[in-house]
Amino acid sequence: MTEDQSADRADAPTDREVACFEAGVKFGSLYHQFAGTPLSSDSADALARAMEESIENQPHCEEVVVEPREDALAAALAEGTADYTEWTGRFAEVRMRIEYEGVTVHTGMAMADGYPLMKVESIEE
Repeated sequence: MTEDQSADRADAPTDREVACFEAGVKFGSLYHQFAGTPLSSDSADALARAMEESIENQPHCEEVVVEPREDALAAALAEGTADYTEWTGRFAEVRMRIEYEGVTVHTGMAMADGYPLMKVESIEE
């Protein structure tokens, strides 16, 4: 079925739904592409920029902002025996802006009860 044919179906996803789906794809890519990457205080900013640039390459992704959580990183390094740790969502706050067919989705990832929660923060049409 072509894209034009699916757009004519009553049960086809709306542009709003597709935009939210695209946001989820970007978060899944970001998280699973970088989970486990060696991370130190010296490399945190460079890794954040690499994450931003990598995910911004994807279709419909207009902006990615990754802010290292230096307090969480410092605490993890103090508890460990090495000069580095592995990247997980607890070491960054992330915001993205996805634009699809006139719909803009603003998303964020922040820690909630010890878990990196990814969510849609707002949708503009």
